[in-house]
Amino acid sequence: MNGSRPSAHILLSEYEKAIAPTDRFEDSEITPILLGLFGEVGSVMSTSKKLHREKSAFTGFQSDVEEELGDTLWYVAALCRRLDVNLSDIFAQVLDGNGYAVSIAANADPTHPIAQVMTAKDIAPLDSVLLRLGEQTANLLSFDVTVDTAKDQVLDFVRVYIEAVQAAGVSFSAVLCSNIAKACGRFIAPNADDLPDFDSGFPIEEQLPRQFEIEISLRADGRSYLRWNGVFIGDPLSDNIADEDGYRFHDVFHFANTAILHWSPTFRALIKHKRKSKKHVDEAQDSGRAIVIDEGLSAYIFSYAKSVNFFEGQSTVSFDLLKAVRNFVRGYEVEACPLHLWEYAILQGYEVFREVRKNNGGIIVGNRDERTLHYKPVGKSV
Repeated sequence: MNGSRPSAHILLSEYEKAIAPTDRFEDSEITPILLGLFGEVGSVMSTSKKLHREKSAFTGFQSDVEEELGDTLWYVAALCRRLDVNLSDIFAQVLDGNGYAVSIAANADPTHPIAQVMTAKDIAPLDSVLLRLGEQTANLLSFDVTVDTAKDQVLDFVRVYIEAVQAAGVSFSAVLCSNIAKACGRFIAPNADDLPDFDSGFPIEEQLPRQFEIEISLRADGRSYLRWNGVFIGDPLSDNIADEDGYRFHDVFHFANTAILHWSPTFRALIKHKRKSKKHVDEAQDSGRAIVIDEGLSAYIFSYAKSVNFFEGQSTVSFDLLKAVRNFVRGYEVEACPLHLWEYAILQGYEVFREVRKNNGGIIVGNRDERTLHYKPVGKSV
């Protein structure tokens, strides 16, 4: 999966197959699965609590509860794998068999099997359903795959879970599709051929460079300077903070985004390669607001990175940080890039940043075709 949503109609068996490779826990590990399930049900409850507190001001209720219900189901599927039973079979049994759980459509259809579980008048208020879902989750905390009642415990949970989906008023198929996109986009390396190229079809003078070398130098005034193709670009930068932390070199992150994500409104503006041949693209993707998003995201990630020694010695990035990144860029073309690619861009960017910071400059070498970024000392060939 490349991080985009699959079709609006999906089989539970397809969901099971798609997310199975994203389960990085050992088959024998049960405790982290139970803890994760408990946490996700708590998140669903927290979403309902926010709705009570903020009422109509909480405009993200539908998308948030859809996401949390999807994360909850991920852990249920993980439990089923450890029980060696199919999630689709569990749903079919809850829904009285007859293959009812085989396919669940995106739009509510009163004749569809999932709608036959309960009529509208039978659906309990969301809060009462969530309290019962919490009780079922608590019962699972003592879960033991070796006992005869293990499957019955999962059945009881799924029964209330289905009620929660209906009471929340979300499409179950949307829950499945969004969770596939999220989990696979985060944990599965994308196929390079499936990744977006936002410059495709634009003239060369409007494209980000396919290969580039940019020299960063530090002057006596403590400011950093950028030079591309022998020409200085952008404004000299300082850290703009009392405790110097190297943020003067933060353009490295825009270069990482360029090379790996094929996206950086900031770099486009610096080299005057905005896509002006298509007005709607120039205004929506390359202009002021998009540049602010690019700069704001760089500052946000940098603030986090300082607390983890700029990712030194790390091979992964916090899922919470990646989810925040996804929310940051929602509505912009780079939203199509899977979280796995974002993780790679962040780690590569900070690997180069640490070298630049240590040496007070250097040459940044980017290759969009290979989606790579690396550091080269001044005066040395690649």
